[in-house]
Amino acid sequence: MSIKEKDKEFIANTYARFDLQITRGCGSLVYDDKGKEYIDLSSGIAVNTFGMCDPVFINAVNEQLNKCQHTSNLYYSEPCVKLAEMLCTRTGAKKVFFGNSGAEANECAIKVARLWGSQNKGEKYYNIITLKNSFHGRTITTLAATGQDVFHAYFNPLTEGFLYGEANNVDSIEKLLLENKCCAIMMELVQGEGGVMALNPDFVGGVSKLCEKYNVLLLIDEVQTGNGRTGSLYAFQQYGITPDVVTTAKGLGGGLPIGACMMFGKTEGILGAGLHGSTFGGNPVACAAGVSIIERIDEPLLKEVREKSQYVFDELSGAEGIKSVSGLGLMIGIETVADASLVISKCMERGLLPIKAKNKVRLLPPLNIPFDLLRKAVKVFKEVAKECVQ
Repeated sequence: MSIKEKDKEFIANTYARFDLQITRGCGSLVYDDKGKEYIDLSSGIAVNTFGMCDPVFINAVNEQLNKCQHTSNLYYSEPCVKLAEMLCTRTGAKKVFFGNSGAEANECAIKVARLWGSQNKGEKYYNIITLKNSFHGRTITTLAATGQDVFHAYFNPLTEGFLYGEANNVDSIEKLLLENKCCAIMMELVQGEGGVMALNPDFVGGVSKLCEKYNVLLLIDEVQTGNGRTGSLYAFQQYGITPDVVTTAKGLGGGLPIGACMMFGKTEGILGAGLHGSTFGGNPVACAAGVSIIERIDEPLLKEVREKSQYVFDELSGAEGIKSVSGLGLMIGIETVADASLVISKCMERGLLPIKAKNKVRLLPPLNIPFDLLRKAVKVFKEVAKECVQ
């Protein structure tokens, strides 16, 4: 049996995989089992921050593996502390809880918000407002937080206590605050699975003011937008707001599983011993990987991300076969005239690996993708988008 046949035989059929087996990679290039080369425009869904087989990442992981691979949270661990210190220093957060994924980071944020609401507003103040078209994870609770009915089917009853407001409509959010006992508002600043839609800065600022007015927490989900993806270390830093909780994962570990829930002023002391935990959270190898990622996301790299983003927007906006371009930084959604799945299929034939978000083609290349490879990818993409409507 081939790998693909064994996959179908032994692995739960939860993914509609492309007909492609990736066997190796280097930087922004990956190769299939036949040796064909592709420009990677997905980076493991915004995970491989510096691409495949990044030498600094590999060295950091190997160095820690040669010391200890796991300790549990019963003991102190230097990589865990070092990464937490870096995140706090660069964001203004006061405390960090480490888990293993974005869903776990968001679960932690929800627990923090409900605990804070209970302690500061009363036990009935447990409702959390999220946005329609949002995505916050696939656990029963983060599915409930997700404002898309398509993800709710078959899994009811979901965790209660989530209300869905309209993105870019402050009045919609305030109405929910007035009519319900709420403890928090939770939102992505770029709705990734919702079509790579960046929220309007005026809306985000308005929601921040509502949080102050009604004394509720502001939770920002940066699972996909974080770690340099949008042109700043975290997207909230471009919106001029100060959240109470920020969650992240994906690119934080550069390819290893790690999630983080960062707590700011109002929430820094909310979690005490025994109130939350994770066996693998703060794993020294994953944290060592995270340190190797965060310490290299500096202003020169972020400037480069913004420049690459501007190039893609300039080249694709108004091009034949392309309806619109959305997103922020190197988190880009492209609405094509032709069906997005067809465009992606043709791109793969031509050696590009984009992915999909709703009805759009989504680009999430490594942050350090060389400009020559990016130019080549954009040229091919324009040709494919044009060809697919002829």
